[in-house]
Amino acid sequence: MKKNIIFFLAFLLATLRLTADEGMWIPLYLEQFNEQQMQEMGMKISAADIYNENNVSMKDAIVMFGGGCTGELISSEGLLLTNYHCGYRYVQQHSALEHDYLTTGFWAMSRKEELPNPELKVTFLIRMEDVTEQVLKNVADGTPQSARDSIIKVNIKTIKVEATEGTHYEAAVVPFYFGNQYFLFVNEIFTDVRLVGAPPSNIGKFGGDTDNWMWPRHTGDFALFRIYADKENKPADYSEENVPYKPKKYFEISLDGIQEDDFTFVFGYPARTNQYLPSYAIEETVDVTNPIRIDIRTKRLSIMEEAMNSDPKIRIQYSAKHANAANGWKKWQGENKGIRRVSGIAQKRIFESEFQEWADENPDRQAKYGTLLSDFQDNYETQRDYQIAYTYFTEAISSIELLRFAERFQPLVELCSKETPDTEKINEELKELKWQVANFYKDYYHPIDRKIAEAGLKAYLTNVSPEFTPLCLMDAGKRDLNDFVNNLFNRTVLLDQSKITALLNTFDPEQKKTRDNLIKEIEKDAAYQLITAAKTFIDASVVARLKTLTANNTRLQQLYIKAQMEMLPERRFYPDANFTLRVAYGNVKGFQPADAVTYHYFTTLDGIMEKENPEVYDYVVEPKLKQLYYDKDYGRYGADDGSMRVAFVATNHTTGGNSGSPVLNADGHLIGINFDRCWEGTMSDLMYDPVVCRNISLDIRYCLFIIDKFAGATHLIEEMTIVQ
Repeated sequence: MKKNIIFFLAFLLATLRLTADEGMWIPLYLEQFNEQQMQEMGMKISAADIYNENNVSMKDAIVMFGGGCTGELISSEGLLLTNYHCGYRYVQQHSALEHDYLTTGFWAMSRKEELPNPELKVTFLIRMEDVTEQVLKNVADGTPQSARDSIIKVNIKTIKVEATEGTHYEAAVVPFYFGNQYFLFVNEIFTDVRLVGAPPSNIGKFGGDTDNWMWPRHTGDFALFRIYADKENKPADYSEENVPYKPKKYFEISLDGIQEDDFTFVFGYPARTNQYLPSYAIEETVDVTNPIRIDIRTKRLSIMEEAMNSDPKIRIQYSAKHANAANGWKKWQGENKGIRRVSGIAQKRIFESEFQEWADENPDRQAKYGTLLSDFQDNYETQRDYQIAYTYFTEAISSIELLRFAERFQPLVELCSKETPDTEKINEELKELKWQVANFYKDYYHPIDRKIAEAGLKAYLTNVSPEFTPLCLMDAGKRDLNDFVNNLFNRTVLLDQSKITALLNTFDPEQKKTRDNLIKEIEKDAAYQLITAAKTFIDASVVARLKTLTANNTRLQQLYIKAQMEMLPERRFYPDANFTLRVAYGNVKGFQPADAVTYHYFTTLDGIMEKENPEVYDYVVEPKLKQLYYDKDYGRYGADDGSMRVAFVATNHTTGGNSGSPVLNADGHLIGINFDRCWEGTMSDLMYDPVVCRNISLDIRYCLFIIDKFAGATHLIEEMTIVQ
């Protein structure tokens, strides 16, 4: 027992030492919990400069970009900076063989040349508020879970209505600490966001999937957009009458550069982390779900790459799809490697052993927490087979583009099938579907999808129990898979763009005849029949059971985090990331990922030239960039040592969603754009290791160098406020 306690205390002290770098902190509480430490680490500004509800602060220059990245304002004219990979799909959508912006880059030399993106939106946080008391009003300790959920749902609806009444704002109430705390977020959303500038892929994605998640990194990962508003500076859908948005705040940009150990902080919208899970959850991720995802995506990526390398048009069509699939594929490999390197599951079990002893020492604690860990174990063992089936279905079946496209027609079919159809809702759905149809055919190449379908079906039928296999897929297992797939693709009308376009264009929601015709045409389609039957089976036999088990785990996790806080009252428990605005802070610092390997804290343009390989698309160096390098023509953006810095690493705790986040120095000036994490530290979503967890950022000087010296878009530089 004594030995275990000593081991645990050593582990706990190590954990407590991490707090200088580890954590994604709520900006509302920076002054209370973080300001002193941040200033001791070097910060020269105040917490109120970062977040202030009543006065202008940095939060007014931060946006959630789209649904999964961050962006920051860098001019008084609504100019917005984010990552190239965040804006990639919009660059790709505007590209074609006759104007391949992926290859050439895009630079609007006037406001009239800036390109609209109908589905893109950006979200500003107006204010946040702890509303735990209001959300949990009338919820007692003994309230059954179903009743608790119903009460909370009603309370949240009331809070959101009251928060936005009489305004154009939108509100969200988000649980923290698995429902032990709730926050209200009042947001302002802008929907007219136009593409302003993006470098060629050979700069914006230099190194491609090979370098993704890796250090050293040499990627110019940035893109420029502009927010437009109506003449009252309020949100408005795209219109030629709209004008550039006038922000309350935008960031000043520093050319002073960075040195090792400099204080930095990242302000943005981290997506998802799970730091407080039990060992059983980590084990499921490492040993069950991640290996399945990695295996299936390896097959998909190989099929895409073969076709993309054969035809420039296919490369354009599938570039965003390939990047999206490859991103998770590589991240999960690094995550597994990292967890195993630090013996993460064993670490969790050491803690759990001490937790169980602590819970059992006191009768009250034993009654509340004594069976928590055994309940977790039972739940995760029970859900294993369901999780395997669900993961194979999402990765191997739902990844077939034809089936995803077919499924997209289901809402319209259901609306048209109602006894009293709601024509307003039908028209809304029809408008969205028409847009999606146009984009589907533009970027679809069915020979790729056929091969992916065959590989996915084979993987599912080989690895998933018949108990969790839909009858329509069992039929595939009884036949030659190649024949089954060919039959599927040959019997679908959804591959005929002219027929589907005509069907939707002649559709009149007011006319029963056209509604019935649409239902008939879609419901008899082979692809639609397959995905709807398969989804119905999976939803009933797998998803429904997983929802119950997940709800049980969430309830247990809610109690578990509460118990951990009770057990360790001196520890600061930062909340897991959940796509809400957070601050992470740390220092510029290199690292040692392996024995006898040491990584410096920055990279330079020299490294791009060292990696150059004209035979490999990801390592082609633009001729003009090479000339600038040979001439050492870096202008005012070069470092004091004469080099052109490209990227740097620091100990800021980041995750997905932080892509595009501003990286700021001690004075609150913009010095970089966060775009990645090092591969060795991708396990930071589950466990943070200060030895190797590093965020990777683009040096803002390289960004400005590309805009000014490479692209000649000096007018954009003139919009910015640059300090030196």
